[in-house]
Amino acid sequence: MHLAQVNVAKLHFPLDAPEIAEFKAGLDPVNGLADAAPGFVWRLKDDAGNATEVVFDTDPLLIVNLSVWEGLSALRAFSYSGLHLDFLKRRREWFQRYASPHLALWWVPANSTPTVEDARERLAHLHAHGPTPYAFTFAHGFDPDSSRTALR
Repeated sequence: MHLAQVNVAKLHFPLDAPEIAEFKAGLDPVNGLADAAPGFVWRLKDDAGNATEVVFDTDPLLIVNLSVWEGLSALRAFSYSGLHLDFLKRRREWFQRYASPHLALWWVPANSTPTVEDARERLAHLHAHGPTPYAFTFAHGFDPDSSRTALR
């Protein structure tokens, strides 16, 4: 089993606004680091090589990141280190607070890739039911066998 993750973020401004330029300029370097990270399997891409043109919702300010990793330790190692961590620390400069869950994790069979619809469904499930083996968070996670685990 592999770990799928989706996170959505609502920009303060459209991607072509000067206020977002630094974030936009960092997409290729951060995505390149993800692609080369140990345990990385797959990520959703549009024709430009990132996912900023992927429609996740009717809100044009909402962007999505959808990826698959060999496991939690690989995702965590990438997410909370290096350039990605630097950008995480600056997220309030670029993104609005999101009212419902913005991140969901779930297990997928190896050699499968989740769809945007899968990601929408997992976020909706997490919002409606809280963390379950179907959709969970770093703070309240589940092992592939559906047993509860502490992911932090």
